[in-house]
Amino acid sequence: MEPLSLAATLSRHDPAREAVVHGHERLTFGQLDARSRRLASWLVERGVTQDDLVAFALPNGPDFIALAFAIYLAGATPAPLSARMAVAEREAILETMRPALFADATDVAMALASDRPPLSGDPVIAASWKACTSGGSTGRPKVIVDGRPAAFAPETGFIAIPRDGRVLVPGPLYHNAPFSAAVFALWSGSTVVTMDRFEASVALELIERESIQWAMMVPTMMHRIMALPLAEREAFDLSHWQTVVHTAAPMARWLKQAWIDWRGPDHIWEVYGATEGLVRCWIGGREWLARPGSVGRPLGDARIRILRADGSEAATGETGEIFAMPATGPGTTYRYIGADRRTGPDGWESVGDMGHVDEQGYLFLADRKDDLIISGGINIWPAEVEAAILRHPAVRSCAVFGVPHEDLGAAVHAVIETGEDLALPELGRFLSSHLTRAKHPRSIECTSAPVRDDAGKFRKPRTLARRSHDAS
Repeated sequence: MEPLSLAATLSRHDPAREAVVHGHERLTFGQLDARSRRLASWLVERGVTQDDLVAFALPNGPDFIALAFAIYLAGATPAPLSARMAVAEREAILETMRPALFADATDVAMALASDRPPLSGDPVIAASWKACTSGGSTGRPKVIVDGRPAAFAPETGFIAIPRDGRVLVPGPLYHNAPFSAAVFALWSGSTVVTMDRFEASVALELIERESIQWAMMVPTMMHRIMALPLAEREAFDLSHWQTVVHTAAPMARWLKQAWIDWRGPDHIWEVYGATEGLVRCWIGGREWLARPGSVGRPLGDARIRILRADGSEAATGETGEIFAMPATGPGTTYRYIGADRRTGPDGWESVGDMGHVDEQGYLFLADRKDDLIISGGINIWPAEVEAAILRHPAVRSCAVFGVPHEDLGAAVHAVIETGEDLALPELGRFLSSHLTRAKHPRSIECTSAPVRDDAGKFRKPRTLARRSHDAS
């Protein structure tokens, strides 16, 4: 069967069906399609042609989605950026990307205010359906251009998104996972509900009011929901909510177990896979209970292998760097702009994640290779320390990384979001039943501001600021 163009997504569904809900804005598929076609006409007028990269920085909402599909209609590739990004950071990314056009909210508003006719005719299909950016913890920008064209087989699905359902995508749409979820939800005829920014109680209110069946979240969001009093959580009617899919960062085992205890094992699913698309692993709560901590096994014919630092094959259960081979073969799923591939033997690739596999081939993550803290000769994975800190009732979110230490080489430092004056000795006493002493933070920085963004990401600060408590 011939693949269907993403450009035709909005016109394939009932024009009266609700497509996007954001705050007080509610657009049907017909209204969203009309808006996209007007923006597509503007893009073509601005010189956008087939396979161009079109960068844009818009907040979550209908205009973001309308512009993304307008780019498909113009035969180009959407490259979303954060609307909150500092100008200097945005310019660095644009210099690396060199898109044919950059658009912001002002540009879109002006384009929609004009009376230009909508774009008509059969759209051409771009060679890539998305180009997402990443700076990692270093801030060095790179662009990841997907290797798949902007057309898919009609039966194509994406991580259990329902057809003709109602889904919540509360994360920032410029990130790969929320962007992909929103596009494929609309592809499947589902209504997409988005948020300006994530708030736990507001999210539950939306799930109740909009009869949400499926939601994509990151562990930070799920921790914030579980931090609400049980009575507050259970005051909402969540009977329609069948599935939550979490991704983007490791989830603490205790948090996942708490979620299973609350919503049941068939409710929670996890997807692991980088933007590069080398491999995707998938596991449900019931399967996870048999293998706590696993992110599942590769889907389809993709394969993984674990290698030691010297390039030799790690033993079963031994932690090493995760290399993957996509089902379509080496070098097929993406291309970088501004970075080099991390290739190993015979074209196998890594994005820097560490982990191990068990006898049945289930993958267990450790952390990012670049995030490993070697303190006094001891290997410390930040994710393990973060999972323990998040157990403290005063902690809303946190991030752990290594800082230089004269004696140990590196020491564990934690940035903690809390509304209390949490002191290092108190935290140490709390952690003593969860972590060995060598893994405890030797310094902490407390803040009332969110430590991680709504995509669960944290960028290491160049300096340690505000209230910092150091170990004596």
